[in-house]
Amino acid sequence: MKKVKVNVEKTPNGYCANLDIIDGFVVAVTGSFVDLKREVTESIQFYIDCAKKDQDKYPAVFDSEYELDYKFTVESLLHFYKKIIGFSALEMLTGINQRQLNHYASGVSKPLPRQAKKIEVAFHQLGKDLLSVSV
Repeated sequence: MKKVKVNVEKTPNGYCANLDIIDGFVVAVTGSFVDLKREVTESIQFYIDCAKKDQDKYPAVFDSEYELDYKFTVESLLHFYKKIIGFSALEMLTGINQRQLNHYASGVSKPLPRQAKKIEVAFHQLGKDLLSVSV
């Protein structure tokens, strides 16, 4: 199954997304990431239906099964999870101090690629750890 990258960013009141493979394709919602995912899926289907009806070209990946791969900016990722995983926990997981994490989450500063990778690796490791837990 092919993956279609969806770039996600935080807005003041919600989220927005775009697809590299469709020029000008932008979806924005006032609300949650769940709302954004629904809107992206519906918007892609609308785009495909319109392209077929108008006999316009569209990316061939949409003619077979595909999976949407959501790629967050560091700001949007930290903002999305800040109510679930506090910055004190993230400091322990990443080694990045809470103040700096808050700067990244609020958009005051952007992390260097090395710092962004630390955050990504920490989230992936946390996910793996949680998957290994049984009760």
